[in-house]
Amino acid sequence: MSTSAHHPADAARTGGTVTDRLVEANLRYAAHFQDPGMDARPVLHVAVVACMDARIDLHDALGLALGDAHTIRNAGGVVTDDVIRSLTISQRALGTRTVILIHHTNCGLESLTEDFRHELEDEVGQRPPWAVEAFRDVDQDVRQSMQRVRTSPFLPHTDDVRGFVFDVTTGLLREIDPTV
Repeated sequence: MSTSAHHPADAARTGGTVTDRLVEANLRYAAHFQDPGMDARPVLHVAVVACMDARIDLHDALGLALGDAHTIRNAGGVVTDDVIRSLTISQRALGTRTVILIHHTNCGLESLTEDFRHELEDEVGQRPPWAVEAFRDVDQDVRQSMQRVRTSPFLPHTDDVRGFVFDVTTGLLREIDPTV
């Protein structure tokens, strides 16, 4: 099921690219856009770190409105150095106090290994400086992510960090106990 009214094939038929279609959609959006008069501080003082998976609509899944939360997304929702950087800015400069971590079922990182980096190195002649962060146990990976947030010396607010697994077939969140 697609949530988009248009597919990449539609863009190809009209002679445009997917990017052209997105830019055209932005023009329609901007034609009716009104500045909501908000600043960059999230109203709910929360930052959500989640996987970039296209099946997860964070705003709908969490009942968030524009301006409610910072959302930080990457492959797997992994707490990397760059996520810590974003959370640090979110907390120290923009007032967030709560961190919610969301991984999900049927994640693509469950089928990858660190061999992916070796394959890239063989193909392009340079080893990526980042880890794939592949995992086999999504619950344990959420626990590891919670631990990375809670132990970061850069984050002043680590007492309200909770982790969840989003079920891509039901839309439900399942909270992960960090102590198991």
